[in-house]
Amino acid sequence: MVSFVDNFFDYLSSQSNIKTITEYFEYISIDIYDWVLVFALLFLLIELLDDAVSKRFTGDRFLETLSSIFTQIPFYFGEVVVFATAVYGYFTLYDYIPWKMPVNAMSFFLVLLMADFTYYVEHFCLHKIRLFWAAHSVHHSSNVMNTATAFRFSLFDPLISAIFHIPLLLLGFHPMFIFAAEIIIQAYQFWIHNEMIGKLGPLEWLFNTPSHHRVHHGSDKEYIDTNYGGILIIWDRLFGTFAKEEKLPTYGLTTPMTSKNPITVQFYEWMRMYRDLRNANSLGEFAGYIFRAPGWKPKESILKE
Repeated sequence: MVSFVDNFFDYLSSQSNIKTITEYFEYISIDIYDWVLVFALLFLLIELLDDAVSKRFTGDRFLETLSSIFTQIPFYFGEVVVFATAVYGYFTLYDYIPWKMPVNAMSFFLVLLMADFTYYVEHFCLHKIRLFWAAHSVHHSSNVMNTATAFRFSLFDPLISAIFHIPLLLLGFHPMFIFAAEIIIQAYQFWIHNEMIGKLGPLEWLFNTPSHHRVHHGSDKEYIDTNYGGILIIWDRLFGTFAKEEKLPTYGLTTPMTSKNPITVQFYEWMRMYRDLRNANSLGEFAGYIFRAPGWKPKESILKE
């Protein structure tokens, strides 16, 4: 089986004038992401049209959509800087790793599976550690669920992702395989940020779907901190973080962030954390506000309330 798959990709590589399998997966992953951006724009236009037909289109929803789109400007700045640094750092470290995984198609599929699990772990930590939540809250701050929300990212997201994927590198996987897997996992998720697509039958058991991801974005008590999966939802089912969509969620943060200003969107939770840190009465409280879950307060503060 491995030999057949490798020969298949060797054939594709020769037909595409691509010399190595790493270059092939680099090429195909970036090509996929480019097409995703095209389809995302088309799908967003369909969503806006659907809003107009269903009389849900309002100035507030449109401004929220624009706000999500404009977060891409600082995000891409961070992406360029971090990606350039990560490429240099990953390849440098890879040269020092004495064990190397085979560079073939089966290794890539294994990386893709492991990267999807890594995404689950990363996503879990983004919700459970306030320092990371300060960045990830940007993605959750919109009270509108449409394709633009899929691209609502923090300036700091690329850095966090680069850190969490280092273990895959230490296992001996080729850096380009890791980058390509990350791109594919992110590209997959553009279509699950919407309200137009309902439940998808048997696919709901294995894959992350719009229904599952609407739940993830819900600020309702029964939906908070659930459905962390990237491509696969099986990780949530295995580790007890799965929740089924029983009603249409209420989107946004538990403490609503209503500003449409992209700068405020980027730094809203950072400023809230900064205020808490200024009021910390001890080193323990200071560390708690950084490393404990969002919403954590010292016992003294809870008793006063």
